Amino acid sequence: MRHTLIRTLGFVVVFAGLVVKPALAAPEGPDPRDPRIEKILSQISEQRIVEILHKLGSFGTRNTLSSTDSPTMGIGAARQWIYDEMKQSSPRLQVSFDTYQVPKGGRITRDIELRNVMAVLPGRSPRRVYISAHYDSFAAVRPPAGSPRGQAAPAGPVDNPAPGVNDDGSGTALVMELARVFGQSGVNFDATLVFIAFAGEEQGLIGATRHAEKMAAEHVPIEAVLNNDMVGNVQGGDTLEDSIHLRVFSEGPEDSPSRQLARYLGRVGAKYVPTVQVTPIARYDRFGRGGDHSPFNRQGFTAVRLTEAVENYGRQHTPADTFDGVNVPYLLRNVKLDAAAAASLALAPPPPAVFNERGQPTLGRQPSGYDSDLKWQASPGAVGYKVFWRSAWTPDWQHVVPVGNVTEFVLPAMSIDDYVYGVAAVGPDGNESLVSAYVNPPRR
Repeated sequence: MRHTLIRTLGFVVVFAGLVVKPALAAPEGPDPRDPRIEKILSQISEQRIVEILHKLGSFGTRNTLSSTDSPTMGIGAARQWIYDEMKQSSPRLQVSFDTYQVPKGGRITRDIELRNVMAVLPGRSPRRVYISAHYDSFAAVRPPAGSPRGQAAPAGPVDNPAPGVNDDGSGTALVMELARVFGQSGVNFDATLVFIAFAGEEQGLIGATRHAEKMAAEHVPIEAVLNNDMVGNVQGGDTLEDSIHLRVFSEGPEDSPSRQLARYLGRVGAKYVPTVQVTPIARYDRFGRGGDHSPFNRQGFTAVRLTEAVENYGRQHTPADTFDGVNVPYLLRNVKLDAAAAASLALAPPPPAVFNERGQPTLGRQPSGYDSDLKWQASPGAVGYKVFWRSAWTPDWQHVVPVGNVTEFVLPAMSIDDYVYGVAAVGPDGNESLVSAYVNPPRR
């Protein structure tokens, strides 16, 4: 086996022009947990999540086209309440309405002012990590009995009852609770954290699309978007029940940054929230469906969708999407998974660059012509790096080794054609960046 051969030969590390061959150390134990992240997880309140869910359901509907005049009903009341709650949760949060004028067209039946609700926790650097959901809701008019399968449900009246407690009150509660906890944590993160509740998702991902386009035009460095859409239900419409798994959909190709984010969620979840089993799905979303991560993908940002393992279509886009359709312990675990992943990313250095200025991977066959020679650019704040690899027909990383504070690493007698490689930066407290994978540039 190749792995046995490597253990015999040892690794070749190149640093400052010197080549050394250290013996391969014994496998390390589990990575230590960061006490700051553990404290953040301990501060997440199940009671507070329940209160948010009940309040969101009480607005009757949060349809993007519903009333903006009532202080208690409709999307206007809902967005003001979300704004006020995040504003008062911590003076460290910069809370604002992210506002757009949307003209009539498509599923938008009149000109509207659309408002995303955003809370920013500034970090030491401008790079951003997003925790997102959509706060709008929708109730459709179901096709008559006997209609062909797959027939679209027409839109119902904009003030039709649409409590939307799971879709996507569950994600909104997650965003709001983590804004509170992170804002009150006192932790000085390297990355800037953004907690955002989008509107217009049910009319075609409008709020997320406008925001992603704006961020791309302003060249804002968004490193990761964790989009949470329906993360509280465990009872499927076909009676299947699953309170353990959480699906993570990610845009390809196979080693895209979004796929690395999905893998990252699995590693961090196993470390901090082992009661959640992350199930990576190698698709951008469910068949024929969409989520607010996709507009970020289209703008070149790294984004994934987190969603429950089983769905109950009878409770989606109907007045039946009520509190009794949410399993609070399951939702709580998913909130903690988001918190652990976002905190780990925000505390870690940025991912190392593994491509040169011409977009070519810095991967070669030196020194023998039959080895794997990995080079990368140093990441600000990194004190070390980890090299990942796997067989080229395997979906997830199989091996990882810490290599110290170097920017080049050689694996002898391993062909770069037979393995996929990646590098992650490690900060002084052990938090890791996303893996930067060495991939072939696109063929013309």
